[in-house]
Amino acid sequence: MARPRKPLLSRDRIVEAAGELVDAEGLEAVSTRRLAAALGVSGPSLYNHFRTKDEILEAVADAVSARVDLSMFDGAGAGADGEAAGEPDWRGALHAWAHSYRDALADHPNIVPVLARGPGRRPAGLRLADAVFGAMTAAGWPPAHATRIGALMRYFILGSAVASFAGGFVDDETAYDPADYPHLGQAHLLADRRREVDEGAFETGLTALLDGLALQYEALRPAPPAP
Repeated sequence: MARPRKPLLSRDRIVEAAGELVDAEGLEAVSTRRLAAALGVSGPSLYNHFRTKDEILEAVADAVSARVDLSMFDGAGAGADGEAAGEPDWRGALHAWAHSYRDALADHPNIVPVLARGPGRRPAGLRLADAVFGAMTAAGWPPAHATRIGALMRYFILGSAVASFAGGFVDDETAYDPADYPHLGQAHLLADRRREVDEGAFETGLTALLDGLALQYEALRPAPPAP
Protein backbone atom coordinates (compact mmCIF):
# COMPACT_ATOMS: atom_id res chain seq x y z
CA MET A 1 0.00 0.00 0.00
CA ALA A 2 1.35 3.43 -0.93
CA ARG A 3 2.16 5.69 1.98
CA PRO A 4 0.07 8.87 2.29
CA ARG A 5 1.75 12.01 1.07
CA LYS A 6 1.01 13.80 4.34
CA PRO A 7 1.27 12.32 7.84
CA LEU A 8 -2.07 11.17 9.21
CA LEU A 9 -3.84 13.76 11.31
CA SER A 10 -3.48 13.24 15.06
CA ARG A 11 -4.08 15.09 18.30
CA ASP A 12 -0.36 15.68 18.66
CA ARG A 13 -0.08 17.24 15.20
CA ILE A 14 -3.04 19.52 15.90
CA VAL A 15 -1.63 20.59 19.28
CA GLU A 16 1.78 21.25 17.76
CA ALA A 17 0.33 23.39 14.96
CA ALA A 18 -1.94 25.26 17.37
CA GLY A 19 0.98 25.88 19.73
CA GLU A 20 3.06 27.35 16.92
CA LEU A 21 0.19 29.62 15.96
CA VAL A 22 -0.33 30.77 19.55
CA ASP A 23 3.38 31.47 19.94
CA ALA A 24 3.53 33.47 16.72
CA GLU A 25 0.26 35.39 16.79
CA GLY A 26 -1.55 34.87 20.10
CA LEU A 27 -4.68 33.06 21.25
CA GLU A 28 -7.05 34.91 18.93
CA ALA A 29 -5.19 33.65 15.87
CA VAL A 30 -6.28 30.05 16.53
CA SER A 31 -9.26 28.99 14.44
CA THR A 32 -10.40 25.82 12.76
CA ARG A 33 -9.76 27.39 9.37
CA ARG A 34 -6.21 28.49 10.21
CA LEU A 35 -5.31 25.15 11.75
CA ALA A 36 -6.78 23.15 8.90
CA ALA A 37 -4.82 25.20 6.38
CA ALA A 38 -1.59 24.77 8.34
CA LEU A 39 -2.12 21.02 8.54
CA GLY A 40 -3.28 20.60 4.96
CA VAL A 41 -6.63 19.08 5.91
CA SER A 42 -10.28 20.05 5.81
CA GLY A 43 -11.71 21.91 8.78
CA PRO A 44 -14.26 19.24 9.82
CA SER A 45 -11.51 16.63 10.15
CA LEU A 46 -10.25 18.46 13.25
CA TYR A 47 -13.50 17.62 15.02
CA ASN A 48 -12.57 13.96 14.99
CA HIS A 49 -9.99 14.87 17.65
CA PHE A 50 -11.27 18.05 19.36
CA ARG A 51 -14.82 19.27 19.73
CA THR A 52 -14.02 22.98 20.16
CA LYS A 53 -11.29 25.57 19.85
CA ASP A 54 -11.17 25.81 23.64
CA GLU A 55 -10.35 22.11 23.85
CA ILE A 56 -7.43 22.65 21.49
CA LEU A 57 -6.13 25.56 23.56
CA GLU A 58 -6.49 23.51 26.73
CA ALA A 59 -4.38 20.79 25.12
CA VAL A 60 -1.74 23.34 24.08
CA ALA A 61 -1.63 24.64 27.65
CA ASP A 62 -1.27 21.12 29.00
CA ALA A 63 1.59 20.43 26.60
CA VAL A 64 3.42 23.40 28.08
CA SER A 65 2.73 22.18 31.63
CA ALA A 66 4.14 18.78 30.67
CA ARG A 67 7.52 20.43 30.01
CA VAL A 68 7.87 21.53 33.63
CA ASP A 69 10.34 19.40 35.60
CA LEU A 70 8.77 17.73 38.65
CA SER A 71 11.64 15.41 39.54
CA MET A 72 12.72 17.62 42.44
CA PHE A 73 9.59 16.52 44.32
CA ASP A 74 10.26 12.80 43.97
CA GLY A 75 12.07 12.01 47.21
CA ALA A 76 13.83 13.19 50.30
CA GLY A 77 17.38 14.46 50.49
CA ALA A 78 19.64 16.33 52.79
CA GLY A 79 17.57 19.15 54.22
CA ALA A 80 18.29 22.81 53.65
CA ASP A 81 18.09 25.77 55.99
CA GLY A 82 18.50 23.69 59.10
CA GLU A 83 16.30 20.78 58.12
CA ALA A 84 17.56 17.44 59.27
CA ALA A 85 19.17 15.03 56.82
CA GLY A 86 16.56 12.75 55.35
CA GLU A 87 13.77 15.34 55.54
CA PRO A 88 12.34 16.56 52.26
CA ASP A 89 14.03 19.78 51.12
CA TRP A 90 10.75 21.51 50.35
CA ARG A 91 12.37 24.92 49.93
CA GLY A 92 15.00 23.71 47.46
CA ALA A 93 12.34 21.78 45.55
CA LEU A 94 10.08 24.82 45.25
CA HIS A 95 13.00 26.95 44.11
CA ALA A 96 14.04 24.51 41.36
CA TRP A 97 10.46 23.91 40.28
CA ALA A 98 9.66 27.62 40.08
CA HIS A 99 12.57 28.19 37.71
CA SER A 100 11.61 25.21 35.55
CA TYR A 101 8.01 26.41 35.39
CA ARG A 102 9.03 29.96 34.51
CA ASP A 103 11.41 28.71 31.82
CA ALA A 104 8.59 26.76 30.19
CA LEU A 105 6.31 29.79 30.26
CA ALA A 106 9.02 32.12 28.99
CA ASP A 107 9.11 30.09 25.78
CA HIS A 108 5.31 30.24 25.39
CA PRO A 109 4.02 33.44 27.08
CA ASN A 110 0.89 33.72 24.93
CA ILE A 111 -0.61 30.58 26.47
CA VAL A 112 -0.36 31.96 30.04
CA PRO A 113 -3.97 33.26 30.13
CA VAL A 114 -5.22 29.71 29.52
CA LEU A 115 -2.94 28.28 32.20
CA ALA A 116 -4.12 30.97 34.62
CA ARG A 117 -7.61 29.45 34.60
CA GLY A 118 -6.27 26.54 36.64
CA PRO A 119 -5.62 22.90 35.76
CA GLY A 120 -9.27 21.91 35.33
CA ARG A 121 -9.09 18.41 33.83
CA ARG A 122 -5.71 18.80 32.13
CA PRO A 123 -3.55 15.75 33.05
CA ALA A 124 -0.14 17.47 33.13
CA GLY A 125 -1.56 20.42 35.06
CA LEU A 126 -3.12 18.09 37.60
CA ARG A 127 0.13 16.13 37.98
CA LEU A 128 1.89 19.42 38.65
CA ALA A 129 -0.59 20.45 41.33
CA ASP A 130 -0.51 16.97 42.87
CA ALA A 131 3.30 16.95 43.01
CA VAL A 132 3.51 20.31 44.79
CA PHE A 133 0.78 19.50 47.30
CA GLY A 134 2.17 16.03 47.98
CA ALA A 135 5.69 17.30 48.55
CA MET A 136 4.56 20.03 50.92
CA THR A 137 2.43 17.73 53.05
CA ALA A 138 5.22 15.13 53.09
CA ALA A 139 7.55 17.83 54.40
CA GLY A 140 5.21 18.52 57.31
CA TRP A 141 3.09 21.40 56.04
CA PRO A 142 -0.56 21.12 57.13
CA PRO A 143 -2.85 20.44 54.14
CA ALA A 144 -4.43 23.91 54.26
CA HIS A 145 -1.02 25.56 54.15
CA ALA A 146 0.13 23.23 51.38
CA THR A 147 -2.87 24.30 49.31
CA ARG A 148 -2.05 27.97 49.85
CA ILE A 149 1.59 27.41 48.93
CA GLY A 150 0.59 25.82 45.63
CA ALA A 151 -1.73 28.74 44.93
CA LEU A 152 0.72 31.51 45.80
CA MET A 153 3.53 29.90 43.83
CA ARG A 154 1.26 29.71 40.79
CA TYR A 155 0.25 33.36 41.20
CA PHE A 156 3.87 34.42 41.41
CA ILE A 157 5.20 32.31 38.54
CA LEU A 158 2.35 33.00 36.12
CA GLY A 159 2.43 36.69 36.99
CA SER A 160 6.12 36.85 36.16
CA ALA A 161 5.42 35.38 32.73
CA VAL A 162 2.61 37.73 31.73
CA ALA A 163 4.88 40.58 30.68
CA SER A 164 8.37 41.98 31.04
CA PHE A 165 8.89 44.81 33.52
CA ALA A 166 12.06 45.99 31.82
CA GLY A 167 10.50 45.63 28.37
CA GLY A 168 7.78 48.06 29.39
CA PHE A 169 10.13 51.02 29.11
CA VAL A 170 11.23 52.51 25.78
CA ASP A 171 14.91 52.97 24.98
CA ASP A 172 14.48 56.69 24.17
CA GLU A 173 16.20 58.79 26.83
CA THR A 174 14.00 61.79 25.95
CA ALA A 175 10.83 59.88 26.85
CA TYR A 176 11.15 60.43 30.60
CA ASP A 177 11.46 64.11 31.35
CA PRO A 178 13.17 64.62 34.74
CA ALA A 179 10.72 67.41 35.45
CA ASP A 180 7.89 64.88 35.36
CA TYR A 181 9.73 61.71 36.45
CA PRO A 182 12.68 62.71 38.62
CA HIS A 183 13.57 59.11 39.50
CA LEU A 184 13.42 57.60 36.00
CA GLY A 185 16.54 59.17 34.54
CA GLN A 186 17.99 55.73 33.72
CA ALA A 187 14.73 53.99 32.79
CA HIS A 188 15.52 54.12 29.08
CA LEU A 189 18.39 51.68 29.72
CA LEU A 190 16.11 48.94 31.05
CA ALA A 191 14.96 47.70 27.64
CA ASP A 192 18.50 46.71 26.71
CA ARG A 193 18.86 44.84 30.01
CA ARG A 194 15.53 43.08 29.84
CA ARG A 195 16.73 39.57 30.62
CA GLU A 196 19.06 40.66 33.43
CA VAL A 197 16.40 42.81 35.10
CA ASP A 198 13.51 40.38 34.72
CA GLU A 199 15.44 37.30 35.82
CA GLY A 200 16.94 39.22 38.74
CA ALA A 201 13.50 40.40 39.80
CA PHE A 202 12.14 36.86 39.64
CA GLU A 203 14.97 35.49 41.78
CA THR A 204 14.64 38.36 44.28
CA GLY A 205 10.92 37.79 44.64
CA LEU A 206 11.26 34.01 44.82
CA THR A 207 13.91 34.25 47.54
CA ALA A 208 11.77 36.65 49.56
CA LEU A 209 8.74 34.39 49.17
CA LEU A 210 10.65 31.28 50.29
CA ASP A 211 12.25 33.17 53.18
CA GLY A 212 8.77 34.08 54.41
CA LEU A 213 7.55 30.51 54.06
CA ALA A 214 10.58 29.24 55.97
CA LEU A 215 9.64 31.47 58.91
CA GLN A 216 6.08 30.14 58.84
CA TYR A 217 7.35 26.59 58.61
CA GLU A 218 9.48 26.97 61.72
CA ALA A 219 6.58 28.52 63.59
CA LEU A 220 4.37 25.53 62.72
CA ARG A 221 6.89 22.89 63.78
CA PRO A 222 6.23 21.38 67.21
CA ALA A 223 8.40 22.72 70.00
CA PRO A 224 11.11 20.35 71.21
CA PRO A 225 10.27 18.52 74.43
CA ALA A 226 11.40 20.18 77.63
CA PRO A 227 14.50 18.58 79.23
